[in-house]
Amino acid sequence: MNKILKSYFYWTYPRGNVHYDVMVSLILIFIFVTPQFWNFGDKPSKASGPAHPITVVGDGDHDVIVSVQASDVHIPEGASNNEVKKALRMAIEPVTGDAVFVERWETKPDDQGNLIWRIWAHR
Repeated sequence: MNKILKSYFYWTYPRGNVHYDVMVSLILIFIFVTPQFWNFGDKPSKASGPAHPITVVGDGDHDVIVSVQASDVHIPEGASNNEVKKALRMAIEPVTGDAVFVERWETKPDDQGNLIWRIWAHR
């Protein structure tokens, strides 16, 4: 019995052998049955993205200019520069990732009159 377990562990049986077929069958059963009984925690995130599209334009090697609708950025009244920077970074994070530093920003209306944040960010 010890010899059989050792040969299964080291996969010493040739193709077409009964023991080889048993090993392959056990592997396939593990692959297809395990997800039914094991919770891997894979679930879609409940965080919804922005309601409007975000535009990203390159501005040099690692710099980007990101345009975001003002209605998608939640900035409290009387917020400091650091709070505005943090809110803008959170707004562009779904597109740029978390390794981006907000350098400066401005607001201006677009062609339809909607207010837009233009954010200069650096990686």
